[in-house]
Amino acid sequence: MSFKSVNDILGVLAAQTKWQEQPFQRLLTCWTEVVGAATAAHTQPLSLQRDVLRVATSSAVWAQNLTFGRQRLILKLNEKLSIGLRDIHFSTAGWRRPQNDRKEQQTISLREHPSYVGDEIKIDDDVTPKAVDANAAFQNWAKTVQARSHNLPLCPLCDCPTPPGELQRWGVCCVCAAKQS
Repeated sequence: MSFKSVNDILGVLAAQTKWQEQPFQRLLTCWTEVVGAATAAHTQPLSLQRDVLRVATSSAVWAQNLTFGRQRLILKLNEKLSIGLRDIHFSTAGWRRPQNDRKEQQTISLREHPSYVGDEIKIDDDVTPKAVDANAAFQNWAKTVQARSHNLPLCPLCDCPTPPGELQRWGVCCVCAAKQS
């Protein structure tokens, strides 16, 4: 019977925990380091099964570009982790937008939109819906539209009243801009 020191036993136990650590967990810890911060922002490793890594991407463009460079990534990951990775599949399936992006989208103000006319519009009190029949309703609607479009600059292509933000952004109204593209 041989007695081993406590240090020897603890060393063996520490080595066993590293052996038993899941390869996917190790991959997650070094993913940003291997692929780079820009790529890591647009990718999320999903699973590692039968030596094939599945990665979600934020767009099809990212999936295609990374597919072309997957051999280089396989070499880097195998070198770093010694996991015997055979292939990587990139897809937009399974992509979940990070929470901080959602918060940024919620803070966008309506006033920043190019079609916003906001406080520039003054509608008289006499242009209120008092319609009883369809013809009167149309007349009220026409007066309201005319009041809203009063003092708005005109689109150079179609001469329609256009919010100033649209003219600054596209040089024409949004309808003409859509027709041009």
